[in-house]
Amino acid sequence: MAHARRHDELEGRIDLRLLLPIIALVALGVVMVASSSIALAEAQTSDPWYYLNRHLVFLAVGVSAGWLFTRVELSRLEAVGQGWLWLSLLLLLVVFMPGLGRTVNGATRWINLGFFGFQAVEAVKLALVLYLAGYMVRQGHAVMLSFAGAMKPIIAVVLMLALLLLQPDFGSAVLLVAITIGMVWLAGARLRYLGLLGVFLLPGLAWAALSESYRLKRLISFMDPWKDPFADGFQLTQALIAIGRGEWFGVGLGGSVQKLFYLPEAHTDFILAVLAEELGFAGLLAVIGLFAWLTARAFFVGFRCLQLGLRFAGYCAFGVALWIATQSMFSIGVNMGLLPTKGLTLPLISSGGSSLIMTCAALGLLLRCSRELDRAERKGAVASAEAEGEGDSGADFEREVPA
Repeated sequence: MAHARRHDELEGRIDLRLLLPIIALVALGVVMVASSSIALAEAQTSDPWYYLNRHLVFLAVGVSAGWLFTRVELSRLEAVGQGWLWLSLLLLLVVFMPGLGRTVNGATRWINLGFFGFQAVEAVKLALVLYLAGYMVRQGHAVMLSFAGAMKPIIAVVLMLALLLLQPDFGSAVLLVAITIGMVWLAGARLRYLGLLGVFLLPGLAWAALSESYRLKRLISFMDPWKDPFADGFQLTQALIAIGRGEWFGVGLGGSVQKLFYLPEAHTDFILAVLAEELGFAGLLAVIGLFAWLTARAFFVGFRCLQLGLRFAGYCAFGVALWIATQSMFSIGVNMGLLPTKGLTLPLISSGGSSLIMTCAALGLLLRCSRELDRAERKGAVASAEAEGEGDSGADFEREVPA
């Protein structure tokens, strides 16, 4: 009975190899928000630390949300089931409700909470991961064996895409598609099914990208930003100038010139360009390395969870890994002129409220997955040790009793 009680009382431990890159990225984000926003904050508010203080407040809220997710049993989140899907659709609809939704720069993406505007799609990303993880557990065989099984979650995401394009938010729409297809593939869907899905989805995304004049201008300026460097290509050319000035080891922390009212959104969407200017190619490689470390470890946790039968935890880990990897790749690509401008922040580094809070919450979910994985591994080790001990005792007894 004592052995059984100790077995049940085992608690999982958080994976330090997941926590370390998260801490490093958060610390780097605090430093870069302070450096990239100081001139703008002083000009706008007379307080040079305005954006840094704001970032720290949202970071505290995000860390609290992440800590809460590390304390919640995944079985409770799994039990919500399709409720995560309905929550996602509800959040995307609320932004269009008078008095609750808020429009900024022609985009209706925010829910007015009074003290700040919450961007609904950031919560939708997390809810989508939880919904898809539950779906893969419930319908895993259908996803692997039939086109209809793989198609059902895509249909749900198409409804979200329609609402996102009405806001409009093309960048987040592409990100949700990437997360969904990645999770469906990791759940075992056949490539030919995903190919058929691509036949329907890609033309729709291409039409959405070209149907709005501002998106078309972004695409044209991306292809040749130097053709019109003082108008449509201004933001990208200034980012490329910042990255070029950094050379190998940067001009020094705080020494960026481009952040001084040349580069728009220097502390949010284009913070990586300022980082590259101040810390150089070495700093850029460090950021990419930290994201690669975090993503690789998250995928390892996911695969290990599936091996031990923790399917919901495994798919949650996959979903968060795909989210962080895809969004960071998009942001880095935009800053370096490899992708058209999409308005996506660099996770944990860019200044932002909703994005930072929900990214921390998602990483809390990932740490919870690692905690339940560790608990399962330790319980397995204890059970094996107890079984081996009982076997040894039996063998000793047989040796002591004469034939």
